[in-house]
Amino acid sequence: AFFHDMSLMRRMEIAADSLYKAKLIRGFCHLYDGQEAVCAGMEAAITRKDSIITAYRDHCIFLSRGGDLVTAFAELMGRQVGCSRGKGGSMHFYKKDANFYGGHGIVGAQVPLGCGLAFAQKYRKEDSVSFSLYGDGAANQGQLFEALNISALWKLPAILVCENNHYGMGTAEWRAAKSPSYYKRGDYVPGLKVDGMDVLAVKQACKFAKEHAIANGPIVLEMDTYRYHGHSMSDPGSTYRTRDEISGVRQERDPIERVRKLLLAHDLATPAELKDMEKEIRKEVDAAIAKAKESPMPDASELFTNVYVKGFGVESFGADRKELRATLP
Repeated sequence: AFFHDMSLMRRMEIAADSLYKAKLIRGFCHLYDGQEAVCAGMEAAITRKDSIITAYRDHCIFLSRGGDLVTAFAELMGRQVGCSRGKGGSMHFYKKDANFYGGHGIVGAQVPLGCGLAFAQKYRKEDSVSFSLYGDGAANQGQLFEALNISALWKLPAILVCENNHYGMGTAEWRAAKSPSYYKRGDYVPGLKVDGMDVLAVKQACKFAKEHAIANGPIVLEMDTYRYHGHSMSDPGSTYRTRDEISGVRQERDPIERVRKLLLAHDLATPAELKDMEKEIRKEVDAAIAKAKESPMPDASELFTNVYVKGFGVESFGADRKELRATLP
């Protein structure tokens, strides 16, 4: 299952790269290839009652939460059947029925929201936890420490997960942080450093973190991971690191290849079976793209939906509150 799910994520992201270059995906697009073990391992340790909120590198987390390929590609291409009705695009995937509260474009802004989700879980006595994912580039954000402080005071079931891919945009971690040991940043909140390229290590760490957070309050997890693509599609990813570095990580630490080696070493699958699985995944991704392309663009009236709560704020006034400028549909 790990091999299948991570291979599916990898193929989806590689396809998204091609769709972006073909100008079928517009705007920002941040790919997750290389980091698949983080969301796959996390999902294996928790249930859908637990909440996840993340930044803009969110496509694979949507898949891990039970999202499907057609909905994902449709959202990337701004189509009607997308998970955010084509209005969110790459950075704003969402799946409320699986407690996935989306991708967020403002660096670090999802962490206070995630701690708010943990507050709701404790208030309702739900026995579930909230995972707030952020990158090493967001690790110095003030709002992160404010949210962690109040979570610790109230012993909220909040788990802060730093997906440390070692480059905040194009800046190496050691140039941006005096202490790049992000798992120690909690001070009064305990932390664990995890091999984020090992899906089994991630699973065990998240299982431990969930038990700890429910009993004792927040914990910080630092996932030591790596992204193969640049920060976003506008970043070639090769100006601030060498191609040798990228290929070195691929050869020595790739999360999918690690699982492949384990499956073969323990006679759980044959090389041919794994190859066949990868071929099927390619077909599945291609079919999903074709179906997503058939979905229409959102209707122009969608511009005015989800701006206000229904029945409130449907009239637009001038600054003096006297002149009625427009009535929104």
